[in-house]
Amino acid sequence: MNIKIMKKEPKVSVIIPVYNAEKWIERTIENIEEQTYKNIEIILVDDASIDNSLNIIKRLINEKTKLVILKENVGAAIARNKGLELASGRYICFQDADDWWEKDKIEKQVEFMKEKDCAFSYTAFEYVFKHRKKNVYVPETLDYKKALKDTRILVSSAIFDTEKINKELLFMPNIGAEDIATWWKILKNGYVAYGLNEVLVNYFQTKNSRSSNKLKSAISRWNVYRKTEGFSILKTIYYFLFYAFYGIKKRL
Repeated sequence: MNIKIMKKEPKVSVIIPVYNAEKWIERTIENIEEQTYKNIEIILVDDASIDNSLNIIKRLINEKTKLVILKENVGAAIARNKGLELASGRYICFQDADDWWEKDKIEKQVEFMKEKDCAFSYTAFEYVFKHRKKNVYVPETLDYKKALKDTRILVSSAIFDTEKINKELLFMPNIGAEDIATWWKILKNGYVAYGLNEVLVNYFQTKNSRSSNKLKSAISRWNVYRKTEGFSILKTIYYFLFYAFYGIKKRL
């Protein structure tokens, strides 16, 4: 008699910083719970919201959910880091409270990472702003040098395998463009990020989001080149021109 033993799929930790997200947070939590990949823990970090976000989260909380309540607003980077401290999954990913995943996003991406035997992956995404939509496709691979010119790695699309990458590398600096600085830090340590060129994430850019403020985003990127990477003015201008080119291309 042959008995097939099903191996339990590795746990995935989904970390969500929440700040005044009452319009979206219920949809976001339900979206993760509806994933075809089932061994998931959801870590919600309420960053001192002043709207109804926390009450909505408390109503929806269950055995798969961990909740961190911050008394002071500290920003997305530190909120994500608080979630990282609690994460117990082999795979770790971040989700912004106003973004949305295809139902098989995690399943497809984990399988993709197994096939590529990689520690860091990201996917294509649909960019949504007001009534405009555009699919943004991504490079097949990114190493550090390539990423300095073109970092099309959306926070909500990235997944990390902590059996292959030191979890400490995932902690984000408390600066503008903290996600970009983190990706570069990881890649600078010799890792290669692999892109799954399938649209599995819907990225909603709201009018109040940091990324919708083009000047602020540009200043943040400039500062990462200059202060975090320590580049000269000329080297910064060189890479900044690529950043501007791909930023315009994404929106056209």
